[in-house]
Amino acid sequence: MTTVLTPASPLTAADRCDRCGAQAYLRVVLASGGELLFCAHHGRKFEPELKKIAVEIQDESGRLSTSTTATAGDDER
Repeated sequence: MTTVLTPASPLTAADRCDRCGAQAYLRVVLASGGELLFCAHHGRKFEPELKKIAVEIQDESGRLSTSTTATAGDDER
């Protein structure tokens, strides 16, 4: 997917996919000035069509592969 890094604000958990309501990881800016938000699944599914109409695509789906390890003390487990 074509990714353009923009000064746009990062996507948050409050940003939801326009297709299914899951957390959005892609923001697609349209020539008309509107924007569409997609989860990673629907972003991949609609990638060919999105590339045709997008002026810009902000892809933050790489955050899904970043693993975080929680450290809890023995008494917290």
